[in-house]
Amino acid sequence: MCAVRLPGALRLCVAALTRCPGRPAAITTASTPRHCMPSMMRYGTVEKGRPNTAEYRIYYKNDQGKFISPFHDIPLYPEVEKDGDVPAKKSKPNWNKNVFNMVVEVPRWTNAKMEIATKEPLNPVKQDLKKGKLRFVANIFPHRGYIWNYGALPQTWEDPKHKDENTNCCGDNDPIDVCEIGSKVCSRGDVIVVKPLGVLGLIDEGEMDWKVIAINIDDPEADKFNDIEDVRKHKPGYLEATVDWLKLYKVPDGKPENQFGFNGEFKGKDFAIDVIKSTHCYWKDMVLKKSDQGDIECKNVTIGDSPFCCSKAEADLIVQSLTCGTSLKSNLLLKGS
Repeated sequence: MCAVRLPGALRLCVAALTRCPGRPAAITTASTPRHCMPSMMRYGTVEKGRPNTAEYRIYYKNDQGKFISPFHDIPLYPEVEKDGDVPAKKSKPNWNKNVFNMVVEVPRWTNAKMEIATKEPLNPVKQDLKKGKLRFVANIFPHRGYIWNYGALPQTWEDPKHKDENTNCCGDNDPIDVCEIGSKVCSRGDVIVVKPLGVLGLIDEGEMDWKVIAINIDDPEADKFNDIEDVRKHKPGYLEATVDWLKLYKVPDGKPENQFGFNGEFKGKDFAIDVIKSTHCYWKDMVLKKSDQGDIECKNVTIGDSPFCCSKAEADLIVQSLTCGTSLKSNLLLKGS
């Protein structure tokens, strides 16, 4: 059985999550005052196994207490909950067409290479393995670990059978990656809302591996950043450091430098949004079995017209079948205020 923390510790954990700067209480825009914002949906996480082991997993729960897939069940577009509705109603407001949910896999300044397990049922977050050993990225001088909060956009997929017309490279078979450049360090497993500023076309061992540059919409300086040139203006040298880091991070493992499409040029916000939307379409085709998913595990609990949709009981069995080592991080869905 899972070892659950004492109630007092759990209350502290919940309070910490409530205060977590990486979990926005609401989206703020210049035209929408914060007090007019509806509550953002929140997701609970359950840790199984011990960190820094091959068995460690982070599973997700939704507002109904169901275990879900962060790959397939967390929507790309943020949902809000209308206060006062019983049961609560979810909707996609028209003011967030160009902001997206992000699953934080790797907090800034950390080295453990965490990722959504695309080939496991319910796709928990786990630490990547190479030849049976846990993967850690090397420190690329003068930095320590990842230089952004790093993660993925749910409900996106870089189709390995689709050749990009600009680079002639096929997708890397993963959700699209995000480098979140805000001032706050997120926690592993956080679900935050980001706005894209641009995108970099990394070519990793011949595969297209887009890196979306984005900022947490709850960052104190988010209003200053609306396109890629704003990063150059307000964070001089950051984009150059990003290119250097992504070019070199595999070299300590004996691999060659990574290459880039567009000669390493960052594309702007509109280009990034087009890339995100196209990968969302590839994901839709996959989860509805209109395209070959290959070795991707598409089991989900919320997409009713997907042939891979399973029941809550089936999802519970998947999680319960694993040996539980550490403790419950949070099995509660918290509402923004």
